[in-house]
Amino acid sequence: MAQRSDLIGELTWRGLLYQQTEGASAALDAGSVSGYAGFDPTAESLHVGSLVPIMGLVHLQRAGHTPVALVGGGTALIGDPSGKPSERQLLDAEAVRANSAAIRSQLERFVDFSGANAAVMADNAEWLTGLDLLPFLRDTGKHFTVNYMLAKESVKSRIETGISFTEFAYMLLQAYDFLELNRRRGVTLQLGGSDQWGNITAGIELIRRSDGQEAHGITLPLIASAAGTKFGKTEAGTVWLDAARTSPYQLYQFWINAEDRDAGSYLRMFTLMPRAEIEELESSLKQHPEKREAQRALAVDVTTRVHGADAASIAEEVSSVLFGKRDVTELSLPVIEALAREIPFSEIGAGETPSIADLLTTAGLAPSRGAARRLLEQGGIYINEARATVDLDVASVNPLPGKHLLLRKGARQYALLKLS
Repeated sequence: MAQRSDLIGELTWRGLLYQQTEGASAALDAGSVSGYAGFDPTAESLHVGSLVPIMGLVHLQRAGHTPVALVGGGTALIGDPSGKPSERQLLDAEAVRANSAAIRSQLERFVDFSGANAAVMADNAEWLTGLDLLPFLRDTGKHFTVNYMLAKESVKSRIETGISFTEFAYMLLQAYDFLELNRRRGVTLQLGGSDQWGNITAGIELIRRSDGQEAHGITLPLIASAAGTKFGKTEAGTVWLDAARTSPYQLYQFWINAEDRDAGSYLRMFTLMPRAEIEELESSLKQHPEKREAQRALAVDVTTRVHGADAASIAEEVSSVLFGKRDVTELSLPVIEALAREIPFSEIGAGETPSIADLLTTAGLAPSRGAARRLLEQGGIYINEARATVDLDVASVNPLPGKHLLLRKGARQYALLKLS
């Protein structure tokens, strides 16, 4: 059995504790518990906002307790109204199953599924899809008055704009999840975002009324940046944990671009670095903000956890290339291939002998050969980081691994070409 530690204290100093039910701390101190957090499979991937409950489970396990990751394969067919201004489009069962399978593999990167307090995966489709309506209304619905449900924030916030009975009933389904996990796996704790407080307490109440058992809840904060923007959103859209949707480089850039005011809190919330190390990075950030050491440590740590050390290292190298801090002649082929996914990329056909002006137009760095020549005359074009001239013989340039040529226009505009 893993040695238990102070979960509440750890969540508190890391800024991850928002609310807890009375007696939660005492229950955690009394012995090892099983606690769960739910994950909504309405997309093929989790996003960086999902890291908050994920890290909650990580800390739960590190404190000597058993984490249960519940994939909402059943409730995703309904849709959670919490924090949503309007009703979501419902997915079919096949799409939910596919999304659930993808999310399972992402969760496995964070919690340990072996050992004394091994993490457990569960899917509420196991008990919800075969649920009979009349027994559910008789055994579960009778414990909740309409007034009780209307008082919950997830419902109150939607009264004016409208909420369907389908979403109105979601609270009962999540409460039933807690009851089933309590009966099947002895789960006595639920973790969730602060917007889930009403659903969590409904589950606690259902367990008490149905089986006379005690259960508890802990909520984690909903994160917003210091600038007031929604966490996990960029100009390009949502930042996903799936490399096919958000590349390791793009994930790395999301973290390294964190505001100075956010860097310290993000290090606490999304890494497992000890307090002394985080405080040292915060001190460095105050004294030398231009070095962005805190952001770099954050970006490397989270990208490594999500995509692995090799992907994080490549992402860091791609970043150093695009921000002019790397000798491109030393790049490896994996770095170049990753670079090709982040900047304009073209292939030159076999047997072609293009001029440097041709390369610039092919790469989209110049609209015409005439414009390309003017850029070259002004000295603003580089090929493999060597200044290019109008009369440059492209065949004389030593290509990068994989027969690649890296073009740069000005300080930051890049394109990559591959010679056949």
